[in-house]
Amino acid sequence: MPKNIQVTPRKFRVFTEKNLEKIPQLDRFSTEQVLAMKAVAQVLPFRVNDYVIDELIDWNRVPDDPMFQLTFPQAGMLREGELNSMISLLKRGADRERIKSEARRIQLTLNPHPAGQKELNVPQFEGQQVAGMQHKYRETVLFFPSAGQVCHTYCTYCFRWPQFVGLDDMKFAAKEADGMVAYLKKHPEVNSVLLTGGDPMVMKTKILRRYIEPLLTADLDHIISIRIGTKALAYWPQRFVSDDDSDDLMALFDEVHSAGRNLALMAHYSHPVELSTPAAQAAVERVRNAGATIRCQAPLIRHVNDNADVWASMWKRQITLGAVPYYMFVERDTGPRHYFEVPLARAYNIFTDAYRRVSGLGRTCRGPSMSATPGKVLIEGVSEIHGQKIFVLKFIQGRNPEWANQVFFAKYDETARWLDDLKPAFGQTWPWQEELQEMMQTGRSGEWNTDSHMRKRLSKHGHVEFAQMNG
Repeated sequence: MPKNIQVTPRKFRVFTEKNLEKIPQLDRFSTEQVLAMKAVAQVLPFRVNDYVIDELIDWNRVPDDPMFQLTFPQAGMLREGELNSMISLLKRGADRERIKSEARRIQLTLNPHPAGQKELNVPQFEGQQVAGMQHKYRETVLFFPSAGQVCHTYCTYCFRWPQFVGLDDMKFAAKEADGMVAYLKKHPEVNSVLLTGGDPMVMKTKILRRYIEPLLTADLDHIISIRIGTKALAYWPQRFVSDDDSDDLMALFDEVHSAGRNLALMAHYSHPVELSTPAAQAAVERVRNAGATIRCQAPLIRHVNDNADVWASMWKRQITLGAVPYYMFVERDTGPRHYFEVPLARAYNIFTDAYRRVSGLGRTCRGPSMSATPGKVLIEGVSEIHGQKIFVLKFIQGRNPEWANQVFFAKYDETARWLDDLKPAFGQTWPWQEELQEMMQTGRSGEWNTDSHMRKRLSKHGHVEFAQMNG
């Protein structure tokens, strides 16, 4: 443990919708307000631990406190009719199956798996789908260990909410690493594996080791980086500092570093308060001392961090602690998006305002970025060409790797909240549209070869809006 930061160990205690009313701080709310929270929690996942309750939420500011908005069910997360329907069932003491049935009806209207996750991202190996994996971009494979399909606390905006609400046919999870290892041996183009969930850091170290150690073998030396997507640094920093196997975890991190692989924790920090406690700061220091990099990312979330001051403050604090600002995402088109989403034009202005307030060390952050069906699309700027106001967009990643770093233009629209809301500029079609439609029809993202349909389309149609930055 870092010598200069004292952390008091605490026992992990969690609350869910089953015992939400036992949280003492909720006594300040009326019976009707608590009932509305319980109604929302029947549809969308709720789980919060007492570290978040005690140390991150300012109860004198609720319900407007950003961490309360981030972790507790809000009535506005459901449409009025849906909320009233769930409240009515709870009031009249409906049986569990009736409540579950109505919740499932609502859940299926919320676009449970956006951006082609089920249709396009699941890889094939020897004629079979590989359980618990996604392979959307050539160089990166996502792996969902089954023991990591929960979080210390759930974020109210979470785009992976179907993992937590019993939609088993929509859940990504793998019990063993064997399928992942076999797949990776046949795919030398992959150089990075991202363990995700849920949150892999809910696993004990001995379980996490089962998934990481096989990636360190010589026959997988093309895997140069291992990433762990986690919110634990924010929601349960004790995992890295004072849990009973924290020392073992740091030893595992050191083994990855000693094996010549890069280990990066993709830390979800949504607000600077998450970096303010002694435990949070000790966790960052200890992870870095074990040879891992911390890269910080979060979506832009209305009611939580839709303010340039918040982002500039958060980036500055990350830099001070030695973490790397990495991504500002656009809230995905799933779940309670209507409550959290921000128009793209406003998102770009917030990012730009915050970006101008930090030094070059903070300008490692990219955004606002949409993880959309064709790929990861960055709002690069707002400009005017031939008298038409436009969004300048760029692929950071694409289902076809040749799309990466390519620029294209969309008509400026102050109300648009997602790529699907935009229209191509200059009367054109999206230059990637035809190839993406072929992928959707075949159910595959393509073979990542260099003989790209895109190159042919560029040559055939002369799409000036899809050109490399250097022309």
